[in-house]
Amino acid sequence: MDRPPALDAHAHVWLDAVEDLAARHPGYAAGLELEARRAGAESAAVNAEQAILRRALLTDVDARLAAMDSAGVTAQLVSVVPTQYHGWADRGLAAEIAAATNAGVAAHCALRPDRLAGLGVVPLRHPDLAVTALEDAVLRHGLKGVEISSHAAGPDGVPVELSDRRLDPLWQRAVELGAVLLLHPWGCTLDARLDRWYLANTVGQPVEHAVALSHLIFGGVLDRFPELRLIAAHGGGYLPAFLGRADHAWQHRPDARSCAEPPSAYVRRLWFDSLVHTPQALRRLVETVGAERVVLGSDYPFDMGVTDPVARALAALGPADAAAVIGGNAARLGLFPGVLAPRT
Repeated sequence: MDRPPALDAHAHVWLDAVEDLAARHPGYAAGLELEARRAGAESAAVNAEQAILRRALLTDVDARLAAMDSAGVTAQLVSVVPTQYHGWADRGLAAEIAAATNAGVAAHCALRPDRLAGLGVVPLRHPDLAVTALEDAVLRHGLKGVEISSHAAGPDGVPVELSDRRLDPLWQRAVELGAVLLLHPWGCTLDARLDRWYLANTVGQPVEHAVALSHLIFGGVLDRFPELRLIAAHGGGYLPAFLGRADHAWQHRPDARSCAEPPSAYVRRLWFDSLVHTPQALRRLVETVGAERVVLGSDYPFDMGVTDPVARALAALGPADAAAVIGGNAARLGLFPGVLAPRT
């Protein structure tokens, strides 16, 4: 079976303009301090070193294309490095950061529009600004949708969860636009409990996925917006492996029966990337959510990602499932750059 063009749906870009904008505001230093405290001193130092080593891969389009060619990746769906969410920002700055991110991602992709497509951002901290930012990303800049975190720290100290009804207009507009949402957490609220051995990432990211996806499911978001097109990075974290426990709660606890169907029914309404690191884990993910619901993901160019996502999918899966994961599902989602869009 001929495999389709390969689309990596989880790849990042660094935007200096966004960082310069954020760095002019007092909250910037406090945001960096929180990240360092969550990571711990040792991991924070490694992160700083990695930022220097990988800068060219994040900013230079020729370096990006060379890495894609080496990996057999035809096209990338590019989203900003999650450290650049700057979710602490007040209303005015948050709107500026979203606009600058959307413009910056679009400009980077425009350097090679035949091989790069992009996602913007929305300020989850300020739900009333989110629809405008989504429209800016999709309608003004031609991006495929937006990248979102698992939650935001609200101005009043109460987290804005993805089940928050104030975000319903965002989900509705995303459905209307056919926009894709990439769920990519940044910052686990377990905080200092994960401040050593890089647990902030290895444990924190999967935890945040499980919590965020549970809010979407139990909070009825996927009942209200069944056509929402959301991709969970990192294979959806811990949630797919423990759906049986969620279903058990739904069946036996009246306080957990807030969604119309058992939680396991909803994973086949979502999409997940293939970044689960082992062949066994990828096969389990495909078995759980369906081969038609998994897209290729590398986390380019970070050390927690992989440099050979296509080869890994081919090695783990049978030909038909591998073809779907490598590019077929992304084509159905409309994620390829325009010149690569399959003809119908």
